[in-house]
Amino acid sequence: MNDLVSIHVDGHKGWLTMNRPDKLNALSRELVAEMKNGLDQLSENENVKVIVLSGEGKSFCAGGDIASMNDIASSSEAAKWVEYVSSLSRKILEIDKYVVAAIHGYAAGAGFSLALACDFIIAKKDAKFALSFSNIGLIPDLGLIRSLSERVPSPIAKEWISSSKIVTAVEAHEQGIVNRLTEGSLYDEVTDFTKFIEEGPNVVNKYVKFLINHIDDASLDNYFMTENIIQTTLLQTYDHKEGVQAFFEKRKPHFQGR
Repeated sequence: MNDLVSIHVDGHKGWLTMNRPDKLNALSRELVAEMKNGLDQLSENENVKVIVLSGEGKSFCAGGDIASMNDIASSSEAAKWVEYVSSLSRKILEIDKYVVAAIHGYAAGAGFSLALACDFIIAKKDAKFALSFSNIGLIPDLGLIRSLSERVPSPIAKEWISSSKIVTAVEAHEQGIVNRLTEGSLYDEVTDFTKFIEEGPNVVNKYVKFLINHIDDASLDNYFMTENIIQTTLLQTYDHKEGVQAFFEKRKPHFQGR
């Protein structure tokens, strides 16, 4: 890993922090590569139950790096760039563990896309989410249209995107996009929020994330079949047996992820 990202494991939390503050953590090819490597590293760490994505400096992420986009000279290069940077959102969505976005300053453009790819968003009350794509003649990318439309009504999504709206954290919270707001320490708020993940059975969280993220991918019959197979598997786990025993013993369960 190099200094474009920093990784810190705190309890069962793995912090992945974008460290390009001079560019407001704009997504260059190099930063995307280091973030994907960092996500793989934290995903493979058995002690980590939840990954927290944050940004160093004044803002979470200012979006795509304009300099990187200016270097694109052909349609084939443009296609490769879009596919490459979009793979970061896909990795966040497909990773087995819950990912929390910790937002301060601006999450603009592709930065908003990354936040929406995460499972939860914790934001400073004065943070802002910018949908600036139409100002430069583009549609949102990195999965933003899909992720936003899953959270707000279609007319709201269309209005926000086509008007290049800047959404305040308060408005995003009211619309159900942001899980929690804080005027205090973002670190403390994230730590408090993630307790239920750190103390819970991560094998269950893995399947909950999968089922919800793929809820529209299958027919009703296939969905129930998948759910039944997963439940059958979970009924055989240590964590299920520990949860039942703790229930009868009137104590807190100690899950081990197996």
